[in-house]
Amino acid sequence: MPLLFSYGTLQLPSVQLANFERLLQGQADSLQGWRQDMVEITDPQVLAESGERFHPILRRTNAAQDAVAGTVFDISAAELLRADSYEVDDYHRPAVQPASASTAWVYVARDQQAA
Repeated sequence: MPLLFSYGTLQLPSVQLANFERLLQGQADSLQGWRQDMVEITDPQVLAESGERFHPILRRTNAAQDAVAGTVFDISAAELLRADSYEVDDYHRPAVQPASASTAWVYVARDQQAA
């Protein structure tokens, strides 16, 4: 089963129910070398599901002091595709290594690489 590191609206129960038809189970984790910015969301469906006009987005810094707190969720491959559909074009999904040492997918700014 894929792991998904979430630091933003995918942690919201309303977003989980709308996209996965269930509440996800996860563990607190963090991602080092990244910082969180905000992006304005204009997609009507995403706005309706999240209730938030601005969503967090990650940008890589490679700085040891930069870290983003979040949750690693166990999801199915089908749920990962549903998460892809939820995220707007500002994001892309690379694999990263959170502090837990597990490889997980994460949505970051489209112009960023996971490296």
